[in-house]
Amino acid sequence: MRRYLPVARQHFLAALAGTSVVVKSLSAAAVLLYLLSFGLDTAYGLGVTPGYLLPPNFWVWTLLTHGLVEERAWGLAASLATLGTAGRLLEPLWGALELLVFFAVVNISVGLLAALAYFLTYVASFRLHYLFAVRIHGGLGFLGGVLVALKQTMGDSTVLKVPQVRMKAVPMLLLLLLALLRLGALVESNVLASYGFGLLSSWVYLRFYQRHSRGRGDMSDHFAFATFFPEILQPVVGLVANLVHSVLVKVRVCRKTVKRYDVGAPSSITISLPGTDPQDAERRRQLALKALNERLKRVEDQSAWPSMEDDEEEAAAAAKADSPLLPEPGTAGKSPGQESNLISFQEAPAQL
Repeated sequence: MRRYLPVARQHFLAALAGTSVVVKSLSAAAVLLYLLSFGLDTAYGLGVTPGYLLPPNFWVWTLLTHGLVEERAWGLAASLATLGTAGRLLEPLWGALELLVFFAVVNISVGLLAALAYFLTYVASFRLHYLFAVRIHGGLGFLGGVLVALKQTMGDSTVLKVPQVRMKAVPMLLLLLLALLRLGALVESNVLASYGFGLLSSWVYLRFYQRHSRGRGDMSDHFAFATFFPEILQPVVGLVANLVHSVLVKVRVCRKTVKRYDVGAPSSITISLPGTDPQDAERRRQLALKALNERLKRVEDQSAWPSMEDDEEEAAAAAKADSPLLPEPGTAGKSPGQESNLISFQEAPAQL
């Protein structure tokens, strides 16, 4: 195990080399809090405890710090990998400031929603365990947010080839895996709650509130809530999601979808939805062109492979071209007196 640590350290430092100060600072804070956890109960003081977040305690600072608190090595590795992935793939598109805002929004939402869920569980069961014994901390909430953002930006890319798994299916597959592990009592409930609320809060933010050059949010069809589920369930989920969205629009929590018609377009009427980033569209166009070029290249390679019949015909034509004076097999028995059909001789006119 020790001989792999220098290699892992080298790869980690290389991954952070191209990131901004935001990613480096968050990674350093996560490592520092992990080291402090050997001597201090960082999950108690910096993690979200539902009973202490609610009145009259108001430990509101835990909403900002719980996403960086890790007590296990695998949790720290997952958090650092998530931050590195966000710095490599999302930060070039959004910028360092927007990535920091996204990190804060997801973690604050995860802390609030998880605390509310455990409070409602306490109301239903009257067990103080759900208020004062549960610690919500770790980077799984932000991991869910990063996976949702990657589904938005590069959902059609392939993560695994055998079996074929696309990026758009990864968030729900990981949620299903954590749910199965929770049913088997292999993980605690706060792990599933953090990841699940991270998925939900990040989708709401990216769908309705994130600022773009053409408005807010991303109202494209490929990023609808129903697309997170299998195709057989998408009609039912889409119906329920539309009803919830209509209610939220009426109470002015979400804004109604607005379509823009460009009547003055030179070719035809174009419809654009607010929140569609031109960079995202260009990136999807480049991916489509790349896939098309690969398919055309495979077709050209198959058509360029010569067949046996073509080889025989080319060999026969080459043999005829090399020996033009030899008679054809069908004319070998004819007398030499026979003339060609292409050449005719006429008698010369008599001289005057």
